[in-house]
Amino acid sequence: MKNIHREPLGGGMEIFVSESYHFSTDTILLADFSKPAGKKLCADLGSGCGTIPLLWLKGDSRISVTAVEIQEDACRLLRDSVALNGLEDRLRVLNVDLKNLKGSLPFGAFDLVACNPPYKQGGTGITNPEEKKLIARHESECTLDDVCEAASNLLQFGGRFCICQRPERLADVMESMRKFSIEPKRLRLVQQRKSKAPKLFLLEGRRGGKRGFLDVLPTLFIEDESGGFSKEMFEIYDDYKENYL
Repeated sequence: MKNIHREPLGGGMEIFVSESYHFSTDTILLADFSKPAGKKLCADLGSGCGTIPLLWLKGDSRISVTAVEIQEDACRLLRDSVALNGLEDRLRVLNVDLKNLKGSLPFGAFDLVACNPPYKQGGTGITNPEEKKLIARHESECTLDDVCEAASNLLQFGGRFCICQRPERLADVMESMRKFSIEPKRLRLVQQRKSKAPKLFLLEGRRGGKRGFLDVLPTLFIEDESGGFSKEMFEIYDDYKENYL
């Protein structure tokens, strides 16, 4: 792996990243949107270098997390981060295809499942010649249905599934959630600034939830009127902003 280095996440937490496995603003936003509290059993599907589990654990030491990732190099990187932060008893790294979780994780046991999936459908757009980046950006290894089915299998009744995606795929995500008995319950759009169209959405569904009653939250603006980061973005980044913003 190229250019492996440590990045601070705030609160004394650090993460190993590389040229192929790193994180973006979308990852930070999903971690905040899905944030668990209390003694919860959580899973992050397609975890990459493990940013979401690490940010969850930074926020609450009572939770237990399993990071599911198909790419061995990413798992190796995440295991190094687990050891670096002394989280061996709270963060498990599972190198497995999310389509084949039976026997690896207890079905119907999780309080929360999150996923920052590939944004582009397989066979569309310009594909990256590097396999690691192709898997992260295109549905080459899993589809939305695969992700939602895995989440549905893992969640207990009433458990939360949180996902982020591009706005043009909102109908696809909602359709897939309902196909696997996850009812969309909380939606938030993300815009760079007021003059721009939404660039991302954050969506939470409930396993076995009653149909309807979708709560549409106020839009999250990344920038304020002056072009700097908005007050809410500073609050989301918390002490990590000292290293990033």
